[in-house]
Amino acid sequence: MDPIAVGFGLVVLATLLGSVAVVRRLYRPERPWGEAARARLVWGVPWGSIVVLVGVCCVYLFVQDGVTDFADPVTIPYRAWSYFAPLGMLTASFSHAGPSHLLGNLAGAAIVAPIAEYAWGHYPEDDERDSRLADPRVRALVVFPLVVVAVGLATSLFALGPVIGFSGIVFAFAGFAIVHYPIATLIGTVGLQGALLTVLRALQSPISVHVAEASPPGPPSWATIAIQGHGLGFFIGIVLGVVVLERRNRRPNPLHLWLAVLLFGFGKSLWAIYWFGGENTFVLLRGPGVVVVAILAVVVTVAVTGSATPLLPSRLRRDEPDRTATDRAVELARQSADRTGARLERVAAIAGGVASTERRHHRRAAFLAVLLVTASLAGVAVPTNLLVIDGETTADAAVEIEGYTVSYEEGAQNQLVSPVAVGPLEEAVSMESSGVIVSNDRHQVWLDAVTSQQLAFSGEETVYVGGPGWREGVTVERTGWEPVGNETVYQVWIEGGGEDRQLAHESNESTADARIDGRNVTVATEDGEFLLEVAEPDEDESTTVPVPDENESATADGLAFERENGAIYAVSNGTEVPVAAEETYD
Repeated sequence: MDPIAVGFGLVVLATLLGSVAVVRRLYRPERPWGEAARARLVWGVPWGSIVVLVGVCCVYLFVQDGVTDFADPVTIPYRAWSYFAPLGMLTASFSHAGPSHLLGNLAGAAIVAPIAEYAWGHYPEDDERDSRLADPRVRALVVFPLVVVAVGLATSLFALGPVIGFSGIVFAFAGFAIVHYPIATLIGTVGLQGALLTVLRALQSPISVHVAEASPPGPPSWATIAIQGHGLGFFIGIVLGVVVLERRNRRPNPLHLWLAVLLFGFGKSLWAIYWFGGENTFVLLRGPGVVVVAILAVVVTVAVTGSATPLLPSRLRRDEPDRTATDRAVELARQSADRTGARLERVAAIAGGVASTERRHHRRAAFLAVLLVTASLAGVAVPTNLLVIDGETTADAAVEIEGYTVSYEEGAQNQLVSPVAVGPLEEAVSMESSGVIVSNDRHQVWLDAVTSQQLAFSGEETVYVGGPGWREGVTVERTGWEPVGNETVYQVWIEGGGEDRQLAHESNESTADARIDGRNVTVATEDGEFLLEVAEPDEDESTTVPVPDENESATADGLAFERENGAIYAVSNGTEVPVAAEETYD
């Protein structure tokens, strides 16, 4: 390891610790942080969160085989494909697509999981002490992790699409925490999480050099967000949080809660509602998404804190008595009960119950709305997860490994996305995918693992299929020639599963813009060989010759071709004209 990098890492760590020490000297809370933590957590430590985070790391290392290749774990079988693929459903919420995905979710969970665990507490409330699960150690090491597993299974079973990742549970932590400690959760998720990731990356790589370079084409960042899974996890956490608040008869500050939910929704892209258009097209419903977040912030606030104050003034509530008048009537009834006996006392109690019910009804209606939103988010995934895919391929070549089929196709019908043609989505008449396709009929797997644009950028990609205890890679390689001023002619080869290298795809021919001695030069591919065709314009007959090797030459119809430094030149009467260049990759 570079000693300079280690030194700078130590400086970063020492600076942060020094900052904490200085602030600790300046800020003396009435109740020390350690004492506050020990009041609700065993030894002041969020043991349940630690167990969960360690479990997620173990899944990445030993289930996804990240211990063999940390940068490239097995992911395909561990996605939430279908109800007919139980392995993916059981593991999707605890698996990850790669190191950065894992680190991001661990950082998020490290912030909000302890807040949620603190809100729930290892030491039960008075009405919970009779439970067999009241032992603080059991609550910390057993109950909390089991609840997390249950929430993870829910977010997998009702996920829309083949999702993978712990983020649904992270959002559930946030939803539970935000109804108990709105401002602390907001600061943690919007500010502290980013700071933690920055510090971790600074410790890992204190100084790095970046060079401006081209990037492979890909979808917009918001189109990679599992928005439905995030929303479902968030509302599951809110529902569980409200249940705990109800049992303990507590309420957060309404302004704090509304502000926290609103800013959390914006900051965590819960507004990013999108759908698919044609090939490589995505439709973002930003305006409707912002409206949805704003409405949900109000609904959640009313559902949690609505009993404090009625939503409408008394003059606008036709079916309710005036609140002040009701309260006076209750008080008079109670005073009268002191003088006239138990009968009027019961009347006062009934009147008080009526008033309390009237104050609560809008909170219950809002909580019902929260439940309906949660059910809707879960329900939309059920039909998708019941679909059965057709894994047959029309590719020229494919690799078969333990039920998986890996092939290269262009313009293949995406079997995971149904076309929608309504309003702004009226152009979404189909969803086609081009690239490396992985399918498995038995496990309902269908994935465009590497897009054709990505392969054109990199030139070679390896896709891993596997399962518990095994993995095997399939390598896909693209080679091509670019005629001057026209589209690339390319071949795609595939190799894996113990089989020889196979030709998977050949593109159409393409003619160079340059004309030599009144003739056109066309680059073509046939049976895995690149060819140069020479022909008169508008003539069907042509003369064909294979593309020569490096520093070699070939002749077709009296026109000489020379290959030098990855380019092909046509030579005639002492004139040398470039006609094609070998495709290069990053």
